[in-house]
Amino acid sequence: MLLEDRLIEEVKRLFGDDQKRIDHALTVFGYASEIMKAEGGDPKVVVSAALLHDIGIKEAERKHGSSAAKYQEMEGPRIAEGIMRDVGLDADTIDHVCRIVGSHHSARDIDTVEFRIIWDADWIVNIPDLYDVEDKGKLAGVIKKLFRTKSGREIAEGKYL
Repeated sequence: MLLEDRLIEEVKRLFGDDQKRIDHALTVFGYASEIMKAEGGDPKVVVSAALLHDIGIKEAERKHGSSAAKYQEMEGPRIAEGIMRDVGLDADTIDHVCRIVGSHHSARDIDTVEFRIIWDADWIVNIPDLYDVEDKGKLAGVIKKLFRTKSGREIAEGKYL
């Protein structure tokens, strides 16, 4: 079984009937895969981080009563690490992915091509939840400011502008 298939199984198991979060992970994975084709990066890291970036949400809600970014970043790496160990990923990949999962909202402590790919893929999916997609002028500025890869920026511009 492919790595992505094993991780998708785990995402579905952990998110249960929360189809919105499953769909979010799968959509981010799709955009991350597309961006990676142009930007490069380690496929194991990108695939794992894309699928597991929000894996701490349920635990954040359980422990902290909130899915706020800081709680996701706090809870996600431990859960992601366990999943990645179970699927047999190497220690360097696990460490890199955990750093991405632990910083995917705040962008602190990491700036690798793999992080930038996940950052952009997540933003492509999240823009409609956070901004008025009819305000093209504002969106153009947001995309220019937020996006960290050329291909991620181009995808966002094509989708929203």
